[in-house]
Amino acid sequence: VGNRDDSNLYINMKLKAAAEIGISANHIKLPNTATEAEVLKCIASLNADPAVHGFIVQLPLDSEKPINTEKITNAVAPEKDVDGLSSINAGKLSRGDLGDCFIPCTPKGCMELIRQTGVQVAGKRAVVIGRSKIVGAPMHDLLLWNNATVTTCHSKTSTLAEEVGKADILVVAAGKAEMVKGEWIKPGAIVIDCGINHVPDSTKASGKRVVGDVAYNTAKEKASYITPVPGGVGPMTVAMLMQSTVESAQRFLEKFQPGKWTIQYNHLTLKVPVPSDIEISQSCMPKPIDQVAKEVGLFPDEVELYGQTKAKVQLSVLNRLKNQPDGKYVVVTGITPTPLGEGKSTTTVGLVQALGAHLHQNVFACVRQPSQGPTFGIKGGAAGGGYCQVVPMEEFNLHLTGDIHAITAANNLVAAAIDARIFHELTQSDQALYNRLVPSVNGVRKFSSIQIRRLQKLGINKTDPMALTKEEVNSFVRLDIDPGTITWQRVLDTNDRFLRKITIGQSVTEKGFTRTAQFDITVSSEIMAVLALADGLDDMKKRFGKMVVATSKKGQPVTADDLGVTGALAVLMKDAIKPNLMQTLEGTPVFVHAGPFANIAHGNSSVLADKIALKLVGKDGFVVTEAGFGADIGMEKFFNIKCRYSGLRPHVVVLVATVRALKMHGGGPAVTAGVPLPKEYIEENLQLVAKGCSNLNKQIQNARMFGVPVVVAVNAFKTDTKAELALVVQQAKEAGAFDAVECTHWAEGGKGALALARAVQRASQAPSNFKFLYNVELPIVDKIRLIAQQVYGARDIELLPEAQEKVALYTKQGFGNLPICMAKTHLSLSHDPEQKGAPTGFVLPIRDIRASVGAGFLYPLVGTMSTMPGLPTRPCFYDIDLDPVSGGVNGLF
Repeated sequence: VGNRDDSNLYINMKLKAAAEIGISANHIKLPNTATEAEVLKCIASLNADPAVHGFIVQLPLDSEKPINTEKITNAVAPEKDVDGLSSINAGKLSRGDLGDCFIPCTPKGCMELIRQTGVQVAGKRAVVIGRSKIVGAPMHDLLLWNNATVTTCHSKTSTLAEEVGKADILVVAAGKAEMVKGEWIKPGAIVIDCGINHVPDSTKASGKRVVGDVAYNTAKEKASYITPVPGGVGPMTVAMLMQSTVESAQRFLEKFQPGKWTIQYNHLTLKVPVPSDIEISQSCMPKPIDQVAKEVGLFPDEVELYGQTKAKVQLSVLNRLKNQPDGKYVVVTGITPTPLGEGKSTTTVGLVQALGAHLHQNVFACVRQPSQGPTFGIKGGAAGGGYCQVVPMEEFNLHLTGDIHAITAANNLVAAAIDARIFHELTQSDQALYNRLVPSVNGVRKFSSIQIRRLQKLGINKTDPMALTKEEVNSFVRLDIDPGTITWQRVLDTNDRFLRKITIGQSVTEKGFTRTAQFDITVSSEIMAVLALADGLDDMKKRFGKMVVATSKKGQPVTADDLGVTGALAVLMKDAIKPNLMQTLEGTPVFVHAGPFANIAHGNSSVLADKIALKLVGKDGFVVTEAGFGADIGMEKFFNIKCRYSGLRPHVVVLVATVRALKMHGGGPAVTAGVPLPKEYIEENLQLVAKGCSNLNKQIQNARMFGVPVVVAVNAFKTDTKAELALVVQQAKEAGAFDAVECTHWAEGGKGALALARAVQRASQAPSNFKFLYNVELPIVDKIRLIAQQVYGARDIELLPEAQEKVALYTKQGFGNLPICMAKTHLSLSHDPEQKGAPTGFVLPIRDIRASVGAGFLYPLVGTMSTMPGLPTRPCFYDIDLDPVSGGVNGLF
């Protein structure tokens, strides 16, 4: 602070020394008008910067504003206080914790000089003259803890010469020129002179010379070793500053070594019978989320806290860890499920709890964020279940950090822009539109950057708004959207059946422009799919710009970029792109990020969450993610879409199976949510199980088709018999699974998934020859046919007229080389939800094909897909309530 000549001289000496040994050093200069708050803010920034391993505050502080020096030095983080001046480091030194603190550089240099003499300090009588916080007091402590007998003298010491005469080791830091006389010194003593004083000297050009606190010429005759002034302690002080900085960097690397985690796991107290999910969740005391972040190697400035139990993680961590090898990549999928679900989320959480809390492996779960629609509808939450949950479940299942709300806002901004643009084009001339789209501000007209992109797309290479011809103005201002081709709908994160078909524009202000439209549920928005597949802010923004919302009357795709809304979408989504950090019941870390539909989208959590997690766990760690619905849908899309865009390659597939679902596939009665299970599902029936294993066998085959080892997790229910479970394990192994194990994690937490965890560890060491099912350069129809025949077991496909038209349109528009994202029922391998087991020989009807160009796929519709669920007669919200006293949420499941 300020511009003192002496301070600048000392700083330049330190910068020069740092440069000579390869330390990157910078001088941060604050003006002499700097306030205490400004200095503290600068220090806080350096404390939080992981690229800074140490820093010093040059004293004295040369400011015209009042500054508390003690407050400033104590603001430096102890682990970066390489000057050793903070109260914490001073306290540790006085207590003898020499290995856990930084020692002030001058005393440390003095001690090193004493050591270089070869004289043993232990048992010697030492005298320190001076008691300053910078030299005298820490020098006393340092000598004491090196087993010398130490006396500290100061200005009030009446017998100074007598005390000096007893010293085997004398350290002087009094600030008085040549106050210690040579005749005082004990013969053979070691003398360390820390003083820097100026005395008159007419022989010098400056009229003065530098001397120490000891009369050097007479003292050197009696001392065995003595430091000169200048050139003695000064250079050692600088050298010790360099050494402390190196030590700080070494400590930092040891503490934040990638892949080296020290985690405090939570111990589960299991109860029988197993309580409700929310009772279990609320009985757990989650660790503070900043502790979880620190445990997995995240830096404070890489984490944005949202309360005590959730946080966002900055994407900058990927750049910091770019040279870190990835861990093992595991995807959890399932056989074709019953409407009740077979426990993929529970298995995902159970597996990571077993790998982390019980086998002490670095492990991350990466899961989707659930929609609030099912949470208040019929399905309930999606945090796992029993003793395998992401907690707190109410935070997980409700707003979390607002990502879905951001998607709602962004999606609806696009929808509003579409209708507004149609309205304005219908009611204005070309010139009126142009004057409003490119207004004159203070007599100057200019295009925005997104308008320049539109001009370039149109082949108009002009940047002067006044230079456009009438024809060019017409092309620029007229998107000429065909209302019948609009594919972009408004969204809401609530199940509301009455928004499935609506009429918009009925107000008189819209001048008769009405059209039929609809609302979808937010998680079905293409913006959600983009969020899940983007690998950074720039990629997300580019994908937003490519999103096709309609077709012009000339058959050209109209994009978000054409609407001019891309930049605004990026602004709305700038925080949503950061993964959300949470934890499991047993304290293992979880990323919750993105939640695209598993039918009209790819049904997987975000690429970014997976990439960050893979770096954090290190090469021997595990990242476990979940693919929506059965393996024929979620897993196939995970491989062919997500892995294609991310460049990541999976090591293991975990295929979840249940006796209940296999009985259904073997011909058991229909399973309906909210209705008691028929007796076939609660009594032993090996014949049904054996017959239903056709579905298990096919899904194992599907996974192996991609060249990845498969471990089958048989998720056990209390109604399953040992014989039934053993039969499933046997059938899975015979079908080619690497291993198959029974799991009881719902009732036992990670302990109940230990066999699964060990099987996954072994499978991750097996060869994984991952390959895609198809080349994206194939024609659209050929890609669809490959999925239908190879994954579903169909004989062929049939394109209905509307689908045939879309194939021709998308091929013409240049979208034919996108991956395919099949939208079909999850309740059967076929298009018919009533066909169970592993049907073959059927023809798969393709009703229509739609494009999510920004997300990067085409989605053929097999049958009718509902994108706005409705509420049942008795929705979940009947049981959800808030305790006004505790503020706790009740009734979620």
